[in-house]
Amino acid sequence: MSQSVCILGVTGSIGRSTLKILEQHPDQYSVFAVTGYTRIEELSEICKQYRPKCVVVPSIKVEELQQRLKAYQITEIEILTDEDGLIEVSKHPEVDVVMAAIVGAAGLLPTLAAVKAGKRVLLANKEALVMSGDIMLQAAQEHGAVLLPVDSEHNAIFQCLPQNYLQIERQGEPLLGVKQILLTASGGPFLNHTLEQLETVTPAQACKHPNWSMGQKISVDSATLMNKGLELIEACHLFSIKEQFVTVVVHPQSIIHSMVQYVDGSTLAQMGNPDMCTPIAHALAWPERIQTHVPPLDLFIHSQLDFQAPDIVRFPALKLARQAMQSGGLAPSILNAANEIAVAAFLQEKIAFLEITQVVEHTLNHVQNGSADSIEAILQTDQLARQVASQRITQLGS
Repeated sequence: MSQSVCILGVTGSIGRSTLKILEQHPDQYSVFAVTGYTRIEELSEICKQYRPKCVVVPSIKVEELQQRLKAYQITEIEILTDEDGLIEVSKHPEVDVVMAAIVGAAGLLPTLAAVKAGKRVLLANKEALVMSGDIMLQAAQEHGAVLLPVDSEHNAIFQCLPQNYLQIERQGEPLLGVKQILLTASGGPFLNHTLEQLETVTPAQACKHPNWSMGQKISVDSATLMNKGLELIEACHLFSIKEQFVTVVVHPQSIIHSMVQYVDGSTLAQMGNPDMCTPIAHALAWPERIQTHVPPLDLFIHSQLDFQAPDIVRFPALKLARQAMQSGGLAPSILNAANEIAVAAFLQEKIAFLEITQVVEHTLNHVQNGSADSIEAILQTDQLARQVASQRITQLGS
């Protein structure tokens, strides 16, 4: 029986990879809805090829999309707008699977709507769990949603954990013989740079990841190691485990995507070529497996695997993220909001690379933490943190 898929953020790297998998399995999956933000030409091409029933864009992009669809003689696709449109397609009764791939805090409410509608949610938007992990997981339990990780690291952990691990009630302590989670990190493009070298890196250099093809924001996060910090917080929520049981391991080859250590001394690792189509296909078909175009790992080519501890002096973002998780409450939301603003400023060359984490630390110190017991409180703090971060960026530039 064919499953109907909604792709939030279809023009991003995860969205495009999802389309590749769906294209390989037309009998099993169909595209019901897609959403885009700025790449309207690309979005219209996707609409032409996949003919979804709904498409969501910002209000200011509706006219452009209409014109492009008209040129293709497409009139049957319903166009929805803004956050209301995103929420509507996420919870639509005809949708079976939601790929949550909108980058940043913008993906929070649509993802939560999909969870509350009891969908199978493929979580590529880590910020949704960083900001509202407890609320999201409680909603999934209450509404019978299936929440599956798409980030390569969390998907790897999910595959290495005991079967039904996520279905067991957990209180932060490892269960079923699990000792700790080993979260791997490539180290990004500046793994071997000195602090002096890091002072002068450019946005173009930061966006050139050695192993993965990713968008600008996540590429910069990978370069600062903030991406790994956000993933650490996500792992704590997703697997209901305290941060002291999650160890970050720098593994430059990105062949082992993460590991789980057990009390008997064994370590299970999930390995594969660095291609997001693999975890996407796993989450789509779980508990079955489906074919992808990704070639199997050639161990004779990848004969050397290296590991090292992260350097939190050169890359303090990881330390800030761990501290935010220890503090709990709204601290992860403050961290995430400040980072989004700081990365955007770096990409616009308003601040230097090392000032990204300085802005984040300043914001964490100047926005009051509190309980993350409601979406309203989370979103309010998110906006306040963005204001404080923006003010700090202005100060740095003056």
